[in-house]
Amino acid sequence: MAKAFEFWFDFGSPASYLAHTQVAALAQATGAQAQYRPMLLGGVFQATGNHSPATIAAKGAYTFIDFDRFAARYHVPLNRNPHFPINTLTLMRGAVGLQLREPDRFMPYVDAVFRAIWVDALNLNDPAVVGAVLQAAGFDPAALLALTQDAQVKDRLKAVTQEAVERGVFGAPTFFVGSQMFWGQDRIDFVKQALEAHP
Repeated sequence: MAKAFEFWFDFGSPASYLAHTQVAALAQATGAQAQYRPMLLGGVFQATGNHSPATIAAKGAYTFIDFDRFAARYHVPLNRNPHFPINTLTLMRGAVGLQLREPDRFMPYVDAVFRAIWVDALNLNDPAVVGAVLQAAGFDPAALLALTQDAQVKDRLKAVTQEAVERGVFGAPTFFVGSQMFWGQDRIDFVKQALEAHP
């Protein structure tokens, strides 16, 4: 079996965005395949009793200072989104829908949505803005919206979110190397060590 690691994420998480910017380099450095696993973080929070750091003012403020430090270390752009939090239900359905139906379009979609939220700081709570972002990225917004309303797609997002909870996920991003779980984009070094320990 080829060496691989799982990357569980939600677009509304700035830590997931930062991790996403490093996944390709991690895969290249370790010779491992990156397996993107979109989930609904709100559903994970509800099931586990966890909350966003932003719900505690001092912690929320510090967390973004820390994210800025990591963005500088990674040499990637990061801008605080004034429209945070973003309701990502439809966006995450789009991700799982593309994985199911048009896997070749999945990564361009992921790149476009992460950039829109955490680089361009756009209001993706607004369907018109979402449509404009998708169109600019080469998608048919109406077709993608229809995909997000497909019963199979809705059920798939529920199922993978439940799978995440059952495997111990409580936040985003979460990585798995086999049965080993690593929470947080600041644990990427440990993910790399785990992959290098199993050639």
